[in-house]
Amino acid sequence: MKTSAGLHFKTFLLILLMVIFGPLGNVFLGKGMRGIGAVTSRAPAALLPMLGQILRSDAIWLGIASLIAFFLAYMLVLSWADYSYVQPASSFAYVVVALLGHLVLHETVTLTRWLGVLVICMGVLVVGQTPPRTTEHA
Repeated sequence: MKTSAGLHFKTFLLILLMVIFGPLGNVFLGKGMRGIGAVTSRAPAALLPMLGQILRSDAIWLGIASLIAFFLAYMLVLSWADYSYVQPASSFAYVVVALLGHLVLHETVTLTRWLGVLVICMGVLVVGQTPPRTTEHA
């Protein structure tokens, strides 16, 4: 089955959005929850004030919005590209995760982790050389 340049472009664009918004949403959620603090009690009376803090957190809402954008891009790209193409190609998000972890959350990303991310990226490049859709569109 032949694929058009338009299919490649829109698939690439939505996978790029997934690669950005998925990790960004998780970083915002992590940053928001770090600001709120650890859940220390499971009693409903103790969880209600924490829920109030969560609902007032700008970082949490930015995380939710980013993850909704990720989810919408994911649904759209799956409507025209194969799952076996989209899922591996979106693994490039591991680069964004490592970068955001290091730059925003000030985590130490070891050489071993960077090498693992490099191996994943090499696999993404291999998958990227295949057509996004190998099945007939219903």
